[in-house]
Amino acid sequence: MSCKLTFEICVILLREVSSADASPRGRAPADVDLSVTIGALRLRNPILPASGTFGYGLELAHLVDPSRLGGFVTKGLSREPIEGAPPPRLCETPSGMLNAVGLQNVGVRAFIGEKLPVLRKYDTHVIANVFGYTLEDYTEVIRVLEDAEGVAGYELNISCPNVKRGGMQFGAEPGMVAEVVAAARRAAKRPLWVKLSPLVADIGVIAVAAEGAGADALTVANTYPAMAIDYKTGRSKLGNTTGGLSGPAIKPITLRLVWEARRAVKIPVLGLGGIETVEDVLEYLAVGATAVQVGTASFTDPRASQRLAEELRRTIFGAKIFTLNEIHKKFLAENA
Repeated sequence: MSCKLTFEICVILLREVSSADASPRGRAPADVDLSVTIGALRLRNPILPASGTFGYGLELAHLVDPSRLGGFVTKGLSREPIEGAPPPRLCETPSGMLNAVGLQNVGVRAFIGEKLPVLRKYDTHVIANVFGYTLEDYTEVIRVLEDAEGVAGYELNISCPNVKRGGMQFGAEPGMVAEVVAAARRAAKRPLWVKLSPLVADIGVIAVAAEGAGADALTVANTYPAMAIDYKTGRSKLGNTTGGLSGPAIKPITLRLVWEARRAVKIPVLGLGGIETVEDVLEYLAVGATAVQVGTASFTDPRASQRLAEELRRTIFGAKIFTLNEIHKKFLAENA
């Protein structure tokens, strides 16, 4: 896909329509079909809050109606509760944010007992983010979740260190990716998404390994390791010394990763990195993403995901487009 094509698609889709007769006769924004299909799941729109930025979905329910979203991804869930990293855990950076929460969570069993019963009241897809430090960790969390009602699918965080392999990330090498995804696939009857690490030499190779092992979709990508220093003290601004960089600063890098991954596989790709505006959403769709996840923007505007879904509907209506499939078809035609 050429840069020229991407630019042309964005120009068409981002055009602001202000004239009174621009709307097709007898049509309204409500006629726009924003639904997308990711494997066996059909989402009402392509906007989901990302893992770790929307809590368990309950913390922001008084501000955001989860039923207006395509779904949301929970905080990462582990076999046992994890207290997380010491404070401070967040640090603002130019055009972004560092976080070092340390995967704090209540544990999978407490999630099922305390959080999931409330989440079932909302008409939305709950995707459980799963992580671990051994293959057994991943499969055990999934096994426990399989017996619970109200979970639509799983997202594997494979950016964790494999303690049995000297601390190398599960997502760093194709063989390890295939191993953990295959193990999760055997344990899971529900849809399985795999969240890739950006710290790889060729994300296309990693994407193919995940697809071949049974992934139904890919999330591209996780945060980028980084740090911030207080020059007056010489100490990190985070309690955990280093953290994950997210926000607008990483969008150009992640756009390339989504483009490369989508060209390498046939399964859907969800783009994640620096999405704040409807223009950002459309850029990810233009390079082949089927849906997007909103992360850092939710810290400055808890309603960011719902706002983007509403703005996306109005924007593509203004461009006289009535389904997102029209955008996907343009990408597929140019990459056939």
